Amino acid sequence: MGILDKLFGEFVDVIEWTDDSSDTMVYRFERYGNEIKYGAMLTVRESQTAVLVSEGRVADFYEPGLYQLETRNMPILTTLESWPHGFSSPFKAEVYFFNMRRFTDLKWGTKNPVMLRDKEFGPLRLRAFGTYSIRIKEPLTFIREIVGTGAHFQTAGISDQLRNLIVSRFASIIGESGIPILDLAANYDELSEYITQMISPEFAAYGLEVLQLLVENISLPPEVEAAMDKRTSMGIIGDLSRYTHYQAAEAMTAAAQNPSGAANEGIGMGMGFAVASQMSRAFTQQSSGQAPATPPPLPGSAVVYYAAINGHQQGPFERPVLDQKISSGEINRSTLIWHAGLAEWTPAEQVPELAGAFAQVPPPLPKS
Repeated sequence: MGILDKLFGEFVDVIEWTDDSSDTMVYRFERYGNEIKYGAMLTVRESQTAVLVSEGRVADFYEPGLYQLETRNMPILTTLESWPHGFSSPFKAEVYFFNMRRFTDLKWGTKNPVMLRDKEFGPLRLRAFGTYSIRIKEPLTFIREIVGTGAHFQTAGISDQLRNLIVSRFASIIGESGIPILDLAANYDELSEYITQMISPEFAAYGLEVLQLLVENISLPPEVEAAMDKRTSMGIIGDLSRYTHYQAAEAMTAAAQNPSGAANEGIGMGMGFAVASQMSRAFTQQSSGQAPATPPPLPGSAVVYYAAINGHQQGPFERPVLDQKISSGEINRSTLIWHAGLAEWTPAEQVPELAGAFAQVPPPLPKS
């Protein structure tokens, strides 16, 4: 400051602060040499608190209102000073204005993913972010612990430390809660309230009060979200066999509407149908937990038979049908027969339960 500032300071006897920013928490009133005239007018507006600091010590405290700095309005400073030059002389002091309003929309979030164990999905990494709001609760504690001798203190000067406190408590709470990952969205309000309660004492140690903390989103890594989306899609599809048939029908409809392309792409389409069929069978077998097997017996029949007639497998036949074919000669003694329980195809006359059926059938005529 120059000589003009000094001269201007001698005539100015109004001490006030109008905040034109949205993030200033503490402002020190600037005066040349920190000299304040005795009898100066101090204006403290709503949502403000003023503190007089003399020789590094907090002297007096002022709530919203208009004050004339004299003996009756400076009881502590009057006691501390001897006033050797009388009350009309300037005195050296600093005036700090505290913005007591609510500071909103402050951001918090996890820099690195938080590791936890989920009962359904196992080990997982997640991120979270949200907002919080604070205000100065104890100006004297705040100036001692945080502000110090700074002339202009903004929320950016403490937001990093507050964010670290929130993230640390969030990680502990979410890890101990045991809430399933899929149910976290339904518990955002409860998490917000509990985290607020946990961090309030630590904010109070700085002279601050946390008014509201919101958990806006908890997200998983992109690859995990993609896997969950696939799992959700499978759940929506439901019956994979029916879905495969539907896809095949759609492809056939598209091919019918494009005859020129159908001829060129017929081979690829056929391969696609074959792969789809194989996938359908594989998923069906996997879901049932069974390996591929021969067709089960028909209802009402304990045993069904297969016969090699004219070099081709035919069947299944129930026993009455098989007896008719034996009587008609379509199945003879040397015809190969198989049913569940036989290790391999066996001539009909060697199948124990069919031996009686051939007793009533004459053997082949001898060769002449």
